[in-house]
Amino acid sequence: MSRTAARLLVVLAALLATLAVAGPAAAHVGGEAAGSNFAGRVLAMTPEVPGVSLRVLEFGDALELVNRTSAEVLVPGYDDEPYLRIGPDGVWRNANSPATYINLDRYAEVRLPDRADARAEPDWVRVSTEPHHVWHDHRTHWMSDAVLPPAVAADPGSPHLVFEWAVPLVHDGTPVEVTGELTWSPPPSPWLVWPLCAAGGALAVAAGLLARTARPLGTLLLVGGAAALWHAAATPEPPVSVASHAGAVASALLPALTAVLVAGLGFRAARRGRGAMTGLLAVVLGWLLLVQGLPDVDVLWTANVASAGPGALARAAVALLLALGAGLVAGGVAAIRRFREVVPQQDGAGPYDGSAPVRPVPVG
Repeated sequence: MSRTAARLLVVLAALLATLAVAGPAAAHVGGEAAGSNFAGRVLAMTPEVPGVSLRVLEFGDALELVNRTSAEVLVPGYDDEPYLRIGPDGVWRNANSPATYINLDRYAEVRLPDRADARAEPDWVRVSTEPHHVWHDHRTHWMSDAVLPPAVAADPGSPHLVFEWAVPLVHDGTPVEVTGELTWSPPPSPWLVWPLCAAGGALAVAAGLLARTARPLGTLLLVGGAAALWHAAATPEPPVSVASHAGAVASALLPALTAVLVAGLGFRAARRGRGAMTGLLAVVLGWLLLVQGLPDVDVLWTANVASAGPGALARAAVALLLALGAGLVAGGVAAIRRFREVVPQQDGAGPYDGSAPVRPVPVG
């Protein structure tokens, strides 16, 4: 087995072990959609209740309520029946509430069991011991997948207020109303994104296929590593219901940190003139970038992005992950074939005795 092949096996084994610990790569903890043209937000809680907060998740598809008070918050269902109780002793859900089953599907396409009756006596089932809960709520999102809101269909090039919504709550016997809105924004022009993807991919291929040295490819490795790091650092705050915030964030950051390590090693190899090794690490990094970018590809054609930073930077980061990912795989394979370590021979002295440095040279 050649030294290059042996190194490849070692790198790939370490990489697979690392990703097995980290779990599936994603730009955001929770695995929800990375982009959408819809966006929901809370406008007010009336009256305000210190210690109780409600926020919108997944662009309006879900709500998260956190109750840090000593009293319960009751969440009514769609027929004003008791649906959820969230308080100091955890979360209780009414098994007789139609909302319990309707909320299982985004478009409420479910068959209700015979026991689902808004007028029935509540049958409370404990679903959590923590004072917070995330649930899908049909009052806050658009209920059709194939049909756009009428105003959007009439003028898809302009932003629109789709509707205002209200979710009632009861805290310690006091009625509370949370109001919000669902908006729609036109997606970005493809001419703002796809040229960047094409240019990034072509540049990486050219660096491996045409450059006289491995240094241009090594520089692109650093760019890819920086894009991966920004992409992970902009991970939105995970829901409170995630078991371990630190663990969830570490799982999201680990693939990016691995990418940065591979990029650094590749750049160092390029600086030392190790073209074949640079190409090998470019292939590994390209695969890592694709693993991180592909789950979030929808941000390239949606208006709103799940990111803790500016949406434009998040979109550019994903574009770079995809473009450089594909380009580095192809460019790295080309570099491995073009550059090889030549063992020189000393004039009149027979085989090389190891005293002269080994230099990679372009082949062909």
